[in-house]
Amino acid sequence: MKRLASLFLVAALAVGVTACGSDSEGGDSTAAKDSYKIGVANFMLSGPYFSGMDKAIANQAKKKGNIEILTTDANGDAAKLASNVEDLLSKNVDAIIISGGPLESAPAALAAIKAAGKPVVLVDRKFQTGEYTSWIGPDNEAIGKQNGEFLAQRLTSGGKVAIIKGGPADNSIGLARTNGVKAALQGKANITLVEAPDFGGWSSDGGLTVMESLLASNPDLVAVFCENDAMCLGAQRAIADAKKTEQIVIAGVDGQTEALKAISDGTNYLVTGLNDADIIGAKGLDRAVEILGGATAEKDTVVDSPMVTKDNAKQYMDKGAF
Repeated sequence: MKRLASLFLVAALAVGVTACGSDSEGGDSTAAKDSYKIGVANFMLSGPYFSGMDKAIANQAKKKGNIEILTTDANGDAAKLASNVEDLLSKNVDAIIISGGPLESAPAALAAIKAAGKPVVLVDRKFQTGEYTSWIGPDNEAIGKQNGEFLAQRLTSGGKVAIIKGGPADNSIGLARTNGVKAALQGKANITLVEAPDFGGWSSDGGLTVMESLLASNPDLVAVFCENDAMCLGAQRAIADAKKTEQIVIAGVDGQTEALKAISDGTNYLVTGLNDADIIGAKGLDRAVEILGGATAEKDTVVDSPMVTKDNAKQYMDKGAF
């Protein structure tokens, strides 16, 4: 009987140790899956930045080797984004990453994800309303401010500085970038800000059209700031067509490949603020996987946005850009 009691005691202790070991591992015990299926809901893929973000997420998933990515494109339609999210949830994805582009809010999409009990990671765009698990993106006002400070140092004699906005009027990312530039330049001696009345639509062709209009009414411009590089590249074409390349310098945001090359080549495109789609996309995928593995994620993560000029443009080109 004593021997039998001893055996029962040993077994009980073994069960206790095993249970304690399982509890101590926390998230690992709930993250026994060997692979994950992650949905990517893109508001739009028409711009190089957004398509670059989507590719970065997919590339990071390939590096991990155990992630299946399902990508959707709402083509700029908020209702379609919500429908795409519902479709991803019906395919039993483990998490969803949303690249919202210029969308200010997506209540239906976020509500559906919450109801399904899935984590959602926002990349680049942080929505103004709705619940999300984690966000990773830039400080857009800081990017605009550093561009404005660069122009203030460059324009020692002052002059007119044009601002080309992407739109629409309530776009918080664009507003933050422009407000940063204004904060740095308003009140500077002899500097006048001229805001384009029309939006460039975040595209090269849009930037070209808006710049042509600005030049017609303000032929004495000395600089232009655009809320993204794509519009600046279009503006650069308009400036060249008007034979004003030596007169007008250009400042943009994002770090698009063509912009980095123009800066590196010593053109009148002098500066951009790096808002790296590759870095943000990769970090977004990593964050989703960390959450699925049981980690407690940081709610908001601001990604550094270094200033890129001719002095360092080559190094960012060598690292690869969208």
